[in-house]
Amino acid sequence: MTNQHTNRDKNYHTDHIGLPGSGEKSQHFQSATGDTFSLIDDEISLPAAVIQQSRLKNNLDWMQRFAAQHKVKLCPHGKTTMTPDFFRQQLEHGAWGITVATAAQAQVAAMVGAKQIIIANQVVGKANMAILANLIEQQNVEIYISVDSKLNVNALGAFFAQRKVTLNLLIEFGVEGGRCGCRNESQVAELAHTIAQHDYLSLRGIEVYEGVISGENAEQTIRAFLTQSLAMARSLANDQLIKHKPIVTGAGSAWYDVVSECLANLDDVEAIIRPGCYAIHDTGIYLEAQNKVIARAKKNQGAACDLGGDLQSSLEVWAHVISRPEPNKIVAGLGKRDVAFDAGLPIPERAYRDGQSIEAGKAVTTAVMDQHAFIEIDADSELNVGDIIAFSTSHPCLTIDKWRSIAICDDEYKVTHWVETRF
Repeated sequence: MTNQHTNRDKNYHTDHIGLPGSGEKSQHFQSATGDTFSLIDDEISLPAAVIQQSRLKNNLDWMQRFAAQHKVKLCPHGKTTMTPDFFRQQLEHGAWGITVATAAQAQVAAMVGAKQIIIANQVVGKANMAILANLIEQQNVEIYISVDSKLNVNALGAFFAQRKVTLNLLIEFGVEGGRCGCRNESQVAELAHTIAQHDYLSLRGIEVYEGVISGENAEQTIRAFLTQSLAMARSLANDQLIKHKPIVTGAGSAWYDVVSECLANLDDVEAIIRPGCYAIHDTGIYLEAQNKVIARAKKNQGAACDLGGDLQSSLEVWAHVISRPEPNKIVAGLGKRDVAFDAGLPIPERAYRDGQSIEAGKAVTTAVMDQHAFIEIDADSELNVGDIIAFSTSHPCLTIDKWRSIAICDDEYKVTHWVETRF
């Protein structure tokens, strides 16, 4: 008996699974019989992307406690997973809202009940504006979008005036050589005055993305950047260009600790952090980033140490060994169509045969093609055709977006249900 959900290249096999229709709110589906299916016992069609529910829950709990410790609001970036079931879990754990990058992604966040949605990006084009106006009108959602251009502000102002719908704006403040955003305080002030000329635009604060800042003195630069952003938000509020408590929001998944420290315990500012990859985590670039968070916490007696525990890598991709063409080489049935490869190749973690763990030995992925991974092994390795390997990953965003559905497993690696992605 098999229970299968596969990636974009294959059709679903639905003998044992009831799939929700595209219009249904529930994006969580499981066997019609309530059965579980064992990855270790080869009861799932591979390759498959797999998330361990207990580790996901650990990560959601940990980051929510971190935000509470600093008295900042958590609005996690949903683009990492674009999985409605995970959005719902983040909101249930106490997230203030969901951050997204596009109008279409905002629809998904609203679908699961998010009432506050930050679009940490510029929204351009009438069709995208219409999506936001419809969400505000029909679903009573508060939407906050980033702007850095008079052209964009004036286009938004004209569109939302015609619809008679008020849109919340955040002025994006950036750095030279970075991504979007005004580059200096005078540009911010000038844009704020432009926004004030539009009856249906409401300036709510400053949005930043500090992740583009790098170099030996990155931490000090980020702290100065946040200090400057806070000062601008307060100045705009004092000048009545922001008429509510001003929002200052930042924090990707690498520097959320520094941003939170800069925004902690503020009474006159609505502080919101937006890390995204924490929910899934990894064994690559975000493990490295989190190790730096913990190291900074130990050095500065920060909250990350006081909380206890840590983030855990919850995502794996499981695949069969499909060939051993040479004594020192095996080929696994996964590749660029199945797993991220931009920030490190998949790492073989464990191997199984006939329902039992076997010794993987020294196994290193050296290259990937579309649906093949080349793995270097010792000549005396027992790994062979038909064995199952569980791979950890680096950069979860670019693994999850390759899958239409993801297996959710328990601690015994039994798949309990599947969740649908909405990329």
